[in-house]
Amino acid sequence: MTARKELVAALQLRYSGATFGERSRILDEFVALTGYHRKHAIRVLRENPGAIKGPRERNRLYDEAVRQALTMLWEAADRICGKRLKALIPKLVDAMERHGHLDMDPVIRAKLLQVSAATIDRMLANARLHIDGQRKRRKGVGSAIRRSIPVRTFADWRDPPPGFFEIDMVEHCGGTKVDGEFVHTLTLTDIASGWTECVAMRRRNQVLVIEAFDKVAADLPFAMLGVDSDNDTAFMNQNVFDYCKEHGLEQTRSRAYKKNDQAWVEQKNGSVVRRLVGYGRLSGTDARNALAQLYASSRLYINFFQPSFKLKSKTRDGARVHKAYLTPATPCDRLLAHDSIDLTIKEKLKAQFDGVDPVQLLQEIRVAQQTLSEFAAHGVRVEAVPEEEPDVAVFLTSLASAWKEGEARPTHRKQPKAKHWWRSRVDPFADAWPVIEGWLVAEPGVQSRELMNRLATMVPDAYASKAQLRTLQRRVKAWRAERVREMVLGNTGRSADASAEV
Repeated sequence: MTARKELVAALQLRYSGATFGERSRILDEFVALTGYHRKHAIRVLRENPGAIKGPRERNRLYDEAVRQALTMLWEAADRICGKRLKALIPKLVDAMERHGHLDMDPVIRAKLLQVSAATIDRMLANARLHIDGQRKRRKGVGSAIRRSIPVRTFADWRDPPPGFFEIDMVEHCGGTKVDGEFVHTLTLTDIASGWTECVAMRRRNQVLVIEAFDKVAADLPFAMLGVDSDNDTAFMNQNVFDYCKEHGLEQTRSRAYKKNDQAWVEQKNGSVVRRLVGYGRLSGTDARNALAQLYASSRLYINFFQPSFKLKSKTRDGARVHKAYLTPATPCDRLLAHDSIDLTIKEKLKAQFDGVDPVQLLQEIRVAQQTLSEFAAHGVRVEAVPEEEPDVAVFLTSLASAWKEGEARPTHRKQPKAKHWWRSRVDPFADAWPVIEGWLVAEPGVQSRELMNRLATMVPDAYASKAQLRTLQRRVKAWRAERVREMVLGNTGRSADASAEV
């Protein structure tokens, strides 16, 4: 840094007194030595080394009086945007003056009538920030990376060789998306063969996405050549961008709000992920590990023993679309028949296929699904009495009559009276409950309404409306039922219930 400052100080004097041609040569040498952008180098060399830098003063046209008058008009217009306020100001000023609400100085009035919409927004920015608490989100690095990644639609794939994947995430939040950290599945589907890999992730995170790429690349029988994702920030970021560039992966993205651009992976989200996992709520490290075990058991079963259709052609006849499909084949069969796959890889696939037992894989899938269903229903795995490892022959015999019992997948069975183990709303009595419990101990017969009145008097900001009365009644009822149970069963009954809840 010191050497660079000395170089700048030495060249500034030469640059200021040089001719046009000499300046160009000096600039070329300076850019080559420092690596500066050419425009930045010009600014650096043009600086006066003896000048004292200070804050740059702006010639402000609109002073504080104009700002206050504009704020008042903005409030009178019900806080509309700058463009709408610009059109309204002449009529609003006339109306307020006509009704005696304004007596504005002519100079301020003239400035208000000539202010632009952009200046209005800039002058009202602090007022809006005080109200909203946050500024409008600016376009940052993610937006620049998104613009640098080319768009690829469904029709642009043509007939790529194996190795180009569409990727997407599935959130296991139990239905409607709500706030919270839930287990995610990263799905990767090869366009040419339909080979599908699923990776369980603890949360949506770009670092975990990169780790998933490394895991999939190590497990794949062929090389990854490219990834195509949606515009999710977990994919559109500097880390994933640098990873793809470093490993020679062609990174593309779909159009925003156009799910058909990723039709291959969207179809697998339903036929693979949802068919295996279902729609239960999964959160926590244990649930993530159970999901990873399910995918470890199912990846070979899906790619070796699950044929899928592939579109051959599509023609339009007026309003009707005629689609022709190739003969259903497994991803492994398509890889073995593809010309771009090396013979060594094909031999390894054949050997791996010969050593895989589909019935044993299906049995492992059912066991992993049972574990996942317990996490979805209770939030934890229900510890059962250890049993002997089920025999594959017994499992095979049960397949002949499994249809009589209905749904065979534990993740899709209806859980009878599944306990709602997660809290949907904030506990309104989290801080006040010790006080309430003290009142109940001192006065066992006190009514819930009286307790609510005491809370409203003690903490009027939180309980003045008494809207939490019904919640308090249920809480007091449960507390009294617990005390009765202790009186009847003693501590034994309470410990048994606590262990059952766990």
